[in-house]
Amino acid sequence: MHSHIQKRIALLLEAGDGTDRASRLVDGVLITLISLNVAAIILESVESIRLQHASTLEAFEYFSVAVFSLEYVLRTWSITCTSNPQFQHPFFGRLRYMFTFGALVDLIAILPFYLGFFFSLDLRFLRALRIIRILKISRYSETLSMILNVFKDEGQAFVAAFFLLFVLLILTSSGIYLIEGEVQPEAFGSIPAAMWWAMATLTTVGYGDVTPITPIGKLFGGCITIISIGTVALPAGILASGFTDQLRRNRETYNEEMAEALEDGFLTTHESDHLDEMREFLGLSEEDATLIYKASFRQHQEFEHLGLSADHPVCPQCHQLMKGNSPSDSSDIRIQ
Repeated sequence: MHSHIQKRIALLLEAGDGTDRASRLVDGVLITLISLNVAAIILESVESIRLQHASTLEAFEYFSVAVFSLEYVLRTWSITCTSNPQFQHPFFGRLRYMFTFGALVDLIAILPFYLGFFFSLDLRFLRALRIIRILKISRYSETLSMILNVFKDEGQAFVAAFFLLFVLLILTSSGIYLIEGEVQPEAFGSIPAAMWWAMATLTTVGYGDVTPITPIGKLFGGCITIISIGTVALPAGILASGFTDQLRRNRETYNEEMAEALEDGFLTTHESDHLDEMREFLGLSEEDATLIYKASFRQHQEFEHLGLSADHPVCPQCHQLMKGNSPSDSSDIRIQ
């Protein structure tokens, strides 16, 4: 009975699918509460609104913290009943979960409220720190989850790109310090002071509040601007490439599930619901799902027409049926 309650709570708090209305209802309530919290925090930064509606905002904050605290406790308590094996140990599983990204976001979302009881902190800092609650919505946003997965998968590439930018920042600020330091000591009198100009130039923002005035300084600044155009684009290129690769992997996963569901030639209601749930989880559009369904259905018909089994080898590059019993056979049959 105890484990059954834990399992039910875990299912309710996870992102729900169309078959569990209670879970979808809980998701909707939490998403709405998170959105209202973000709006309240933004409005609270306007002094006139904060003074006029102080009691209402304070009551809403107490209510939100109570709900989010209960959510955090229930997630930590019920995590051992999820399908993830690394969280199934009664103590170490929960401890492991508490250091995951989602659990840390949940904790930081409520921590400023409790810190105010023990420490004398700047209220503006506490109010601003609560804005991190917007990250809680990543549990329910497939797109944001995909981006976070890209950052995790491409972590080494991002570290390399930002390390290159850091090296360029040091070299650029040192160079402009040597060139313009004596001419403009107030702006380039030290390497740390020159870093502001170097950062604005490397990011191609160019605020214009600090600029070189000597011919060599202008030439140096122009060269750095040209170099930075390609260098600063590196993180964006890594993110775009990783996002595209993540979408490709998601489509392949969905395609495999679709092919397995179509082995008998049609989709049952349960299979359709499962595929729709997977489509939402993988962040695929309905158009993508329809195209994958049509391609899988045509392939299934081709298999039946040729009298081949569903596990007959298919060339991974051109998606053609192989004539032989193994993928090494060079002859194939093109799928129309």
